[in-house]
Parts: sequence; C-alpha cells; structure tokens
Amino acid sequence: MSNNAEKIVLAVDTSTDMLACAVARVADGAVEVLASADHLCRRKANVELVGTCERVLADAGLGMADVDAVLVGRGPGSFTGVRIGIATAKGLACGLGRPLYGTSALDAMAWSAHKAGIRGKLAVAGDAMRGEVYPGIYQLDEAGARRTFPAETVVKADACVEAWASQQDRDQLTLTGNGLVKYRTRFEGAGFCATQVAPEEAWYPTGEGLVRAAVESGAFDASGDPALVLPIYTRLSDAEENERTRLGLATPASIDLTGVDDALAGIHCQLRPMTMNDLTAVAELEAATYEGSAHNAWGQKLFYEELSQPGRSWWVAHDQGRVIGFAGGYLAGADFEVEEVVCDASRRREGIASRLVSRVAYDAQMLGASTCSLEVDEKNAPARGLYDRLGFAEEGRRPGYYGAGHDALILRVGLPLAVDAELVGERPEPRASIRPWPIVPGERSEACREALAAAGPMVLSIESSCDETAMAVTDSHGVVCASVVATQIDFHARFGGVVPEIASRKHTEAIVGVLEETLAQAGAHFGCDTLAPADLAAVGVTSGPGLVGALVVGVAFAKGLAVAADLPLIAVHHLEGHLMANLFETPDLKPPFVASLVSGGNTMLVHVRAWGDYEVLGSTIDDAVGEAFDKVAKALGLGYPGGPVISKLAAKGNPRAIHFPRAMMHSGDYSFSLSGLKTAVITYIEGENRAGRPINLSDLAASFEAAVVDVQVAKAKTAVEETGVSDICIGGGVAANPELRAAYQKTFGKMGVRVTVPPMRACGDNAAMIGIPALRSFLAGNFAELKLDAAPNAPLGTWSTPDVPVPPTWER
Repeated sequence: MSNNAEKIVLAVDTSTDMLACAVARVADGAVEVLASADHLCRRKANVELVGTCERVLADAGLGMADVDAVLVGRGPGSFTGVRIGIATAKGLACGLGRPLYGTSALDAMAWSAHKAGIRGKLAVAGDAMRGEVYPGIYQLDEAGARRTFPAETVVKADACVEAWASQQDRDQLTLTGNGLVKYRTRFEGAGFCATQVAPEEAWYPTGEGLVRAAVESGAFDASGDPALVLPIYTRLSDAEENERTRLGLATPASIDLTGVDDALAGIHCQLRPMTMNDLTAVAELEAATYEGSAHNAWGQKLFYEELSQPGRSWWVAHDQGRVIGFAGGYLAGADFEVEEVVCDASRRREGIASRLVSRVAYDAQMLGASTCSLEVDEKNAPARGLYDRLGFAEEGRRPGYYGAGHDALILRVGLPLAVDAELVGERPEPRASIRPWPIVPGERSEACREALAAAGPMVLSIESSCDETAMAVTDSHGVVCASVVATQIDFHARFGGVVPEIASRKHTEAIVGVLEETLAQAGAHFGCDTLAPADLAAVGVTSGPGLVGALVVGVAFAKGLAVAADLPLIAVHHLEGHLMANLFETPDLKPPFVASLVSGGNTMLVHVRAWGDYEVLGSTIDDAVGEAFDKVAKALGLGYPGGPVISKLAAKGNPRAIHFPRAMMHSGDYSFSLSGLKTAVITYIEGENRAGRPINLSDLAASFEAAVVDVQVAKAKTAVEETGVSDICIGGGVAANPELRAAYQKTFGKMGVRVTVPPMRACGDNAAMIGIPALRSFLAGNFAELKLDAAPNAPLGTWSTPDVPVPPTWER
C-alpha cells in the first residue's frame, strides 16, 4: 500500500502513560484526523486499548471493517507498554486481514510539539526508566518534524543533560518528552530556562502524531506484514548484559569437572557454548570434515587460543554424547567474522548449521557488531543455500582461495538476522510470515466446505504464559484440528532458566507466525490451504497465571484479534488447562478426583470436586518441582531445561546411592518445600568437588529424583485416602517425568485407584489443552469482557469452566 493510496488508518500507541489512539484518512501524504481519544492511562493500557479503538471508530462514524491499515508506535518506551500496543495491533491486523505499519514513538512526540506550534530545534527526552532517557533532536519547520539522528538510543539522564547543556546552540533548544516528568529539574538546573520547555500536554505521543510521523518516515511504503513489526530495542535484558560480559572475558571457558564428558548427552541435538572440555572432539570433527581438502584443519591449540581470547563466540551442537557440529568467530570492529561452520557429514540437512550460525550471530549482537561476515567455497552449493536463507549477500571474492577453480565468496549480513527467531528449538518453528501478507484463502472444494460445516463452530486457543508461544484450533466436537508450539528453549538455555524479558520479546516476535501456521495446519485438516479468522467462532486465551510480560502479549493479541474479527473472547486458567489435558487420555474422567499439578512454576494438590470447583489442598512454599530440577541441573552444569536431562541420567542411576532429605514428608499437611532438597544437592556437589572426587551423575540424578517423587506420591496418597476419590490425575510439564508417572501407577494401582496422566505431548505448555476449557466456555456462552487483562497470580478457579460433556480428541 503506497503513501499515495487513500486509506483509513487506525493508529495506537501504549509506549508511555499516554494511551494514544486516533483514526485518520491518509491520502497523497495529507492527513485528516477523523477522531481521536488520546488520554493518560497509567498501567491500564491492556484494559482500555481495545475499547478505546472501538470508541474512536464509532466517533468517526466507522466500524472495524472500514479500517484499511493499522499503525502502531514501536517505542522506545516501557517494555510492557510497547508490547501491549504491538501485540494488540498485530491481533487487529490479523483479524482484519489488513496491513500493519510501525513508527517511532519519539517521532510522534516530536509531531505533538509541532502541533503545539513549536518550531526550530526540538530535544526529545523519552522516559526509559532506570534513570535513563531516550534522547533525540529534531528540526521543526512549517513542513513538519525531521529527526537529526539515525536511530533511537538510551543514555543515562545525567549524561543527556550534560550533552545537551554543552551544545553551542543550547539556547535554541526546546525540550519535550515524557522524560521531563522525572528529569525537568535536572535540565533546568543545568541552565535550561522554563521558556525552553514545551507545554506538558505536548510531551507525549498522540494518535495524530503517530500518523504524521509514519507519513514523514515512509512507514506506509513497507510490506505491511504484521509479523515484521517489532518493538524498537535500545537495551539488552539484564541476563543478556551479563552474557555480554561473559563474552568479553579473557579467561578460558571451562566448566567444573563432574565426572562426565557431556552431561547433556541425553538431550537430542542441543546447542551450548563451546568449552575447553570440547577441544578434543571439536578438533577430531574438524579433521574429519576437511580430510583431503585444501583447507588446513585447525588443531586443539588453535581452538584453545580462540576460547582464551575476548570478543569470541563459539558454539557446539551435540547429540548422544557426541559433538556433531560447531561454529564460531571473532569481533573485528563493527563486523563479526565467522571463522568456522562445521557439521558432521551424517547430520547435514537437519538445520544444525543454521542454528549454530544463528547463535553465533546473536552473540555478535551482544558484542556490539552490526554485521556478520564469512567466506564460503563458491562450489559449495548446500552452504551457499544456507547462507542465502539466512540473508547473507555476496560482496566480494578471493580467486582460487580453496584451490584451483574454487573461489572464496565473501558474504555479509546485517544484524540481527531477519530469521533468527525461527532457527531455534527442537520443534519446527513458523517463519515470520508463511506467505505474502495479507493471506487470502484459496478456493475451497465441496468436500472441504462439507467438512467445515460438520465441524461446527471452532475455537482458536492461545497460550503464552511462559516460554512457549502456542495456538490450537478445536472444533465443536472437541477435535483438535491444529496445534502449534514455538519454543524458546535455546534462547533461555544460555542463561540456565527462563528470562522473563526475553520470553516476552520472543512471544511478540513469534505470535503472528504461530497464528498463520496454526490456521494453515487446520486448513490441511479440512482439505484446504488455510483457515481464516472468519472461520472461527471464538478466541480463548490463557489469562494467568504465569509471567506477566509473557501473558500480556497473548492476551493483547487475542483481544485485538477478537474485536477485529467480531469474535467473543474467552479467558482460560493455565492450570485448568493442565488439569483438563488428562481428558485426552481418559475422556470419561469425571470429578470428584485429586490432581497433582507439577510444573516449572507450580506444585500443588487439588481436590477437583467438579469442573470449575477446585479446592487447593496444598502447594509449594518455595520452589516448584520444575524449578528444583532446573536449579540442580544448573548447579551440575547440565544446562536448561533440567527435567529431561536429569530424567535421562536418573534412568541409569541408583536412587538409593545418596540419601537426600524428603522435606515435609510428615508435615501433616499438603504443603511442599523443594528449597531444602535443592540446597542439600548443591552442598553435596560442592563437597565432592572440594574433595576431588568425581561425581556419578546418574546416581546423583536418580537419588535427587527419588527424593522428589517420594514426597509427591506420599502426599497424593494421603489426599486420595482423605477425600475418598477413585481417580487421581497428574498435570504440568513434570508429568512427563517417567519415574513420577511410574510411581503413581504403582502406588495407586495397588489401591484400586485409577491413574490418569496426559499424553506426553500434552504435558508441557500447549494450546490444545487450553482449547478444552475454551470450548466448554464457548458452548455455555461464558465469555470475557474486552477489558480482560493478564493475571499473573490468578488462583485456580478464577475463570470458572462449565461442565459441558464434550470429550476432547487429539489425533495420536
């Protein structure tokens, strides 16, 4: 859509305390504001944004169907605020099938000052929290506001004050921006007079300012693909800052000896930073790869020197205790030079090299590189195809570098990699957009139309409570027609656990692609290319509990999608989804029963008296089971997530080899405590290391796992006896633990109590389980208001689910 085409634009921004919203007609670069509803809205943006959009359209005499394009402020600004605006806008664009454009909130602030009549040099200081500001200087004349800087940055407020106060033209500057709310006195203390400060009402972005900024910047000339509109990032998360520090260390990368060469061997095809312990295997793979070629293979000494220097990034891929690939390079100014990308010949075409390059490129960003370069043999077609997919472009060649007739092509790509978000994780992840936007469903056959009619109303369910972006489509008979899960494991593995800021960011990046993949998968289920929002009857979303930054992305997107497609909204409790996942295994399961919910964030026993009627008998007073597994794994250098690797190791160990405490086993209540057990394991590890004794990881893992399982089963047994139920269920990610499943089956089998555990793929976070309560609520007409917000600490039963007898079916 060109700037010259007339269009009705709905503009929104929640990057500051001002909720900016306007609808405007844009044609030939001219802007006519039809209605606006800008208002201060501190911490309530997710509650008010969708309703404000409806109101402003109504004020203009329009409806959602009249919107030709959606525009959103990309920040910089409040992390959560920016993502609420962007996620809502993505939902609106997807629900309408209209393009989404993004623009700078700082630019919108400048246009607010322009509207207030300010001309000349304008200094905008956006509030960046943490004693920092987003600075930007603009030139304002009668034609508009134009930036004099290339990109948004973040600096300490005092540094900004000093920089602007030292400018020769300081007396010509007019100050504006919401950063003045906190720092105006500092600027005035540096000599800026009160007459140099813009009126307070002009400090914030407005809907009109967004539209005018978009026209000025040419934003409407972009593709309009909502998957490509992302927040403006000016700062790394705290965890990433620490990682940048690690990459800059001049000391050799090493890990504590634990008595095993590769403690992650039980996990299929994982990535982790290369350590000194990998040098032998890496050198052997290097030699085997380049045997008989003109390339001189590196030896252990060269790899050692690389790991001993700052500004390097080296990663290995490993499987079944064997290094199957590695990649790495070094920082050279603003460019990161990739020196090696090697993959075992037997494991090529599995995407391993792509993932390795993506991880190295991510580190390159941490080191401050703006580009990434490498060389490849022009005759190496597979490698050239890989680098082409990653966005590398040829910018030179070295004749005969790899031998006669084998030129070396010099390739370079800008950072971040455009496809970085899709190259991680064990499961296939959707691309940013699977087809050019907007996606228009193809012609449908008669058989397809009949299948859709027989399916009845379909519910889309969305799950984003932690580090999985998931969606599913469930028909009126409970059949799961599609289920997609995009994992972030590789992003969090480097930090030893989930980083909330990164989780929220990755949800924002992945959510459109996940929707498109889910609708395409559902389309294939019915024999067509894809479903569209118009084929859906409702949108269900996990509203809590979970990480607030992750939840708000799913909730905001769901609300935008629902209001744009005119669909009812359904709120779902994450733990109720885990409870109902048992119905995939035992469709005739009926309350009353006892449920043991064990996951990364929750450990509790629940008396399910009826669907929607839950009595929490007891829960953990500190760490959840999943957290304990992760922390012990981290202490052992096993990486994240800890559950799978500890389970694999435990299967080979002796559970009686080491006695660890069974905390609160005989407390007389249903409370759990994992902190003491975790501490006991870590103390044992430290003691063995000090004594110089190698640790038998299999025995340690089995002993730790046994201590966890014993307490879980003992308390569940008491709960079953006291409630008199004849069924017990397990839910949550830890329900996939083989030893826990077996212990429940053994204990309760002897008691004549039926044990239900969800299918393995339904244990971890997924949207198919969210679809069960969502469908039940839809059939009962139990809908949520569009003011729905994320509830990170919502107790079980916050959103009641009716007992509608629709047994779910997930094709096995």
